[in-house]
Amino acid sequence: MKNKKLYGLIMCILLSGTALGVEFKEGKYVGEAKGYRGEVKVEVTTSKNRIEDVKVVKNTDTPILSDAAARKVSEQVVTYQSLRVDGAAGATGTSRAVAMAVRNALKSSGADLKELNKKPKIEAKQLVKKELNEDVVVVGAGGAGLVAAIEAKNNGAKDVIVLEKMAFAGGNTLISGGEYAAPNNWIQEKKGIKDSKETFYKDILKGGDNEGDPKLIKVLADNALDGAVWLKDYINMTFEDRQLFFGGHSVERSLVPKDATGVEMISKLLKKADELGIKVYYETPAKELIVKDGRVVGVKAVGLENEYTINASKGVILATGGFGSNLEMRVKYNKDVDEKVLSTNTVGITGDGIIMAEKIGAKLEDMQFIQTYPTCDPISGALLYFGDVRLAGGSILVNQEGKRFVEELERRDVISMAIKKQTGSVAYQFCDEAQAKASGVVDHHGPEMNYLFNNKLLVKANTIKEAADFFGIDAKELEKTVAKYNQYAKDGKDLEFNKRGKLTPFEAKGPFYIMKAVPAVHHTMGGLKIDENARVINTQGEVIKGLYGAGEVTGDIHGTNRLGSDAIADITVFGRIAGKTVMSDNK
Repeated sequence: MKNKKLYGLIMCILLSGTALGVEFKEGKYVGEAKGYRGEVKVEVTTSKNRIEDVKVVKNTDTPILSDAAARKVSEQVVTYQSLRVDGAAGATGTSRAVAMAVRNALKSSGADLKELNKKPKIEAKQLVKKELNEDVVVVGAGGAGLVAAIEAKNNGAKDVIVLEKMAFAGGNTLISGGEYAAPNNWIQEKKGIKDSKETFYKDILKGGDNEGDPKLIKVLADNALDGAVWLKDYINMTFEDRQLFFGGHSVERSLVPKDATGVEMISKLLKKADELGIKVYYETPAKELIVKDGRVVGVKAVGLENEYTINASKGVILATGGFGSNLEMRVKYNKDVDEKVLSTNTVGITGDGIIMAEKIGAKLEDMQFIQTYPTCDPISGALLYFGDVRLAGGSILVNQEGKRFVEELERRDVISMAIKKQTGSVAYQFCDEAQAKASGVVDHHGPEMNYLFNNKLLVKANTIKEAADFFGIDAKELEKTVAKYNQYAKDGKDLEFNKRGKLTPFEAKGPFYIMKAVPAVHHTMGGLKIDENARVINTQGEVIKGLYGAGEVTGDIHGTNRLGSDAIADITVFGRIAGKTVMSDNK
């Protein structure tokens, strides 16, 4: 900057409470606010002229994601002496809650809250150019990226760096249910369920309408169990003593992580990465792949303070996810997935890796295949964990007329399209309290249930009629539907939709639950073409030296439709392969 003294003066004015005419009663103040799906409580320390410190002492929103928001907002409130600060992208609810909790805390401090609510003028920083030399650069700190980084380190890489565009790690894995499809797993053995790699292979192929690459599918099916064991025994992930039965699978094979969310996987991967000395650079999006003599040799990235040129002597692994939050890109490849369709994805899932790789000649596959998840939040599009009652076989889906209209364990795309044809393009998930508890939803997802209750998207009632009336559903028809389903359960055969798995009748007496839901974009099956060793392929069918891909950034695995719980297996299997191959290719 040309005038450093002027810049310093501006910053002093901005950082000084007295310069803004704000005075406080010295002390500590406590404030609370509601987050996206939890509570936030802060302790604010003030001197006469400044907010000296903000500590978040309670935060029950989504771990990791909300932690980043709490940290960033707290720091910025102190830095800029303002309540109008930028939060963490992707964690808007928590960011607003922290700022509101600080505001509530300061109500009794004697401060002029109107003055504090003025947005500060923040001088743009001049980025410092910086060059780094690493063995391996991983782009994306989601599940696939962290797995790849760990395996690269374990296979001989001395310096591994992970670039993450968001303020938090995890990507879509973090906000997923985290379920993992693995044939011949330990729960199946305990329950006596017969399964095989071949059966899993056939399910994936059939689920994607035979559009996936058989060679890649075989790699996934053959290595899924090993990946699950690796997560359990080496990463120290905790899995619950139960499984779910996802639509499209021929048998129950989907392992459930602790608390039934992806938080368990990401938190344990981050811990292992830290133990191994792997560096994660947050809010540092990669902008360009560096190519020299036909080989990818590094990445250009931009952080909050630095403009990086990062050399990668061994290679670059792309694990940036799909493009579910990039409306322009979605419509480019599939005009039906327009602005009317919400998304379950975090805001950072915008196809960055696909775009960067395509610019250097990478081949794209299956870009038109975009999957919707059937039971999502009609307000935000977020995936609803209360829907796990369906996956546990304990609920039915009905329409406004009170009738079932699809098999509840059908493929996601089939259920989603069936919902779109119903009145209002919505579905209602019905279950009793016994099944809600048996599924684990009541124990694990209380904050979400409270959110749904508060937003009139979930009702709990003592009678079927009372629950139906809440949403204007035909109560008499719903009562008939439930009675008919109970008879199917008694007879052991669903005569209408041939529902898979064990049929469990609903209790004669309440309480009963009904949840309102809509489909939303969940997974993009298209992406970079890779070979069985996770090497990215160009448009001439040749390997792009030094470039690897894993996870949703890749295509040609799941075909037209990804089966539920296959994604976590996919990111683990190919993340491990990418981390190993980037090193073995350089021996």
